[in-house]
Amino acid sequence: MYIIAGLGNPGLRYKNTRHNAGFEAVDRVAKVYNIRIKKKEKKALTGSGVIEGQKVLLVKPQTYMNRSGDAVGELAAYYGVSPENVIVLVDDVMQDAGGLRIKRSGSAGGHNGLKSLIACLGTEGFPRVRIGVGKLPPGVDMVGHVLGHLRGEDKKKVTETVLKVPDVIGLMVSGGIDNAMNKYNGKK
Repeated sequence: MYIIAGLGNPGLRYKNTRHNAGFEAVDRVAKVYNIRIKKKEKKALTGSGVIEGQKVLLVKPQTYMNRSGDAVGELAAYYGVSPENVIVLVDDVMQDAGGLRIKRSGSAGGHNGLKSLIACLGTEGFPRVRIGVGKLPPGVDMVGHVLGHLRGEDKKKVTETVLKVPDVIGLMVSGGIDNAMNKYNGKK
């Protein structure tokens, strides 16, 4: 079984913000694979289904970004899912808008949602799909940037990337992370 967790902040106030790219991506996965994310469970909204023959639990933590690990960690423990089968969809301010990078593991890189997951899962060894939401411009506050709304060309590029995420997830759960990395990492 896989847990596929899209990170973001709950509530309409945060819809279409850079920090909610993970929510948008998991919603897209749900739509393509006809999975409803409606069940309230362990501090999250979840939906179970099958992707490429693999059982999956789609997760949208309702704990706000900085506490994402609370929800995902509880669900992983409850369902007995090991960290290497917890795939995290997350925004990335180290990439230009629309960038896509798949990683097998790694540090939080300053991302508070990933810091929380690392603390709660007890390891950096979980895969993540990092969605570029635009680099932090000089002199701009990080919090203001990530909670800022995507607009114009940046919004278009992030949306185009989000549309690729269901294929990325399909590859990751069926053929392994290497297939997804070979197809998508470094591609424009």
